[in-house]
Amino acid sequence: MVSDAEKKEVVKASIRGVPDFPKKGILFWDVTTILLNPTAFQYTIDLFVQQYKDQKVDVVAGFEARGLIFGAPLALALGVPFVPLRKPGKLPGPRISEEYVTEYSSDKIEMHEGAVLPGQRVVLIDDLIATGGTLNAGVNLIKKVNAEVVGAGCVIELPFLNGRSKVTGTLGDDGLFVLVEKEGA
Repeated sequence: MVSDAEKKEVVKASIRGVPDFPKKGILFWDVTTILLNPTAFQYTIDLFVQQYKDQKVDVVAGFEARGLIFGAPLALALGVPFVPLRKPGKLPGPRISEEYVTEYSSDKIEMHEGAVLPGQRVVLIDDLIATGGTLNAGVNLIKKVNAEVVGAGCVIELPFLNGRSKVTGTLGDDGLFVLVEKEGA
């Protein structure tokens, strides 16, 4: 049997760093290379399922773009709906939105009205937490519809940007689950 620590090492080894992307001075951690290794991809989903299977989750919401990759299979494994959190102009029909700032940009996320219902328990999934801006926007978006965020899961954390402190201030000390830590510029 493979331990959680061994699974995390396989996941970590499957992530590549891309220097100077999306702009000079940024070291971008590309989780799409996890998809090239079916074992690493399965371990990623397995670790998220293990974390959230007993938390009475009603909905998984994943952030565009790479949070969609991990959120949808997690929702299937948990047997709950999946809600995409998209950038402006990507969702048809009525939607609600929340603005946010990241380590190198500002943007907005949207979800369809009625996709998450009042009182539902939601897990947010993204590929990476850096400054915490995107995850906090997701928390605020879910709160706008009177639902509860029971946790946030990310494949990677960049600890030097202190995003954890911003998110745990909102979700509590156990609210953020991360598979691996990476450094960068």
